[in-house]
Amino acid sequence: MNRLTAIIPAGNEIHNIEDVIASVSFADEILVADSYSTDGTFEKATELATKVIRREYQYSASQKNWAIPQAKHEWILIVDADERVTPELKAEIIETLNNPNDNVVAYWIGRNNHFLGKRVNYSGWRNDVVIRLFKRDYCKYEDKHVHAEIIANGNIDKLTEKLYHNTYTTFDKYLEKMNRYAWWQAKDYDKKTGKLTPYHFVIKPFWGFFKHYIIQSGFRDGVVGLTIGYIQGYVIFMRYVKLWLLRKGRE
Repeated sequence: MNRLTAIIPAGNEIHNIEDVIASVSFADEILVADSYSTDGTFEKATELATKVIRREYQYSASQKNWAIPQAKHEWILIVDADERVTPELKAEIIETLNNPNDNVVAYWIGRNNHFLGKRVNYSGWRNDVVIRLFKRDYCKYEDKHVHAEIIANGNIDKLTEKLYHNTYTTFDKYLEKMNRYAWWQAKDYDKKTGKLTPYHFVIKPFWGFFKHYIIQSGFRDGVVGLTIGYIQGYVIFMRYVKLWLLRKGRE
């Protein structure tokens, strides 16, 4: 079997760190990239992981690109602290590495998303896939503050089984993270956005809500779908408010 390093980015994840490490216990190396946690995450990770590295958090892609070259093995599996590798996915990863396709350098993995403790089947999250299993020297994240994808120098395949993703266990945590995302998105959108108009502050937020709730059938997820749709619209609105503030501060 090709040897595997599991990388877990973590920051104040004491409620997740033990379970996520347990879910990747089959990896030959478990590397935790800690962003100077203050809640005991670092200490617990030191007990359970093969190696813990520390760095001040900038943004997700930057943190992961910093950690990837420090992996000992060629194949990398990145798992966020709020995700779990299921037994079925574990078996598929082991089978894939035992019988590798030499023409493939990375694999898409789907995610079963949960929000506020409820499975999300629609709301734009139904077909959520991410590249998380890949060869270290052929892949890196694009330099974006939010929603950065892996850039793979080679062919990509897809695994059948999915990650379990228990995101945002409370509404406050979701809102807090979306506010951070709005700031980061404002920086990403600065160069590609022209003059700000009512279109950015009214039409685009409404379209964000409409897309998630109506077009992507968020209404079928009940109150959770309504919440996701509303927050998506809110984040788009705040993105442009923060972009306006960013530009105003440079005047």
